[in-house]
Amino acid sequence: MKKVTPNIGLINGLIRITCGFTMLAWGTSKLVKRPFSNTPLLVIMMGALKVAEGMTRFCPLTYFFEERIEEMTNEHEKNDKQYDNLINPS
Repeated sequence: MKKVTPNIGLINGLIRITCGFTMLAWGTSKLVKRPFSNTPLLVIMMGALKVAEGMTRFCPLTYFFEERIEEMTNEHEKNDKQYDNLINPS
């Protein structure tokens, strides 16, 4: 199991916290007017996620994207080595 390390910068984290609190405030104000609406609840959940990402400085989407790029790079290198042996037998 890998250790969770920060994968976003400090400025990026502060921007995420600011945007997250803005989304939380907007969603809360809209829920006061329409308590049974689903859109403000969705915005509140997304805002809470952004605040958590900013505080921990860990973004799951960035992590999965970086892992996928690393896997694709490794596969590409393996394929290059296989074809190098076919082209250049030395």
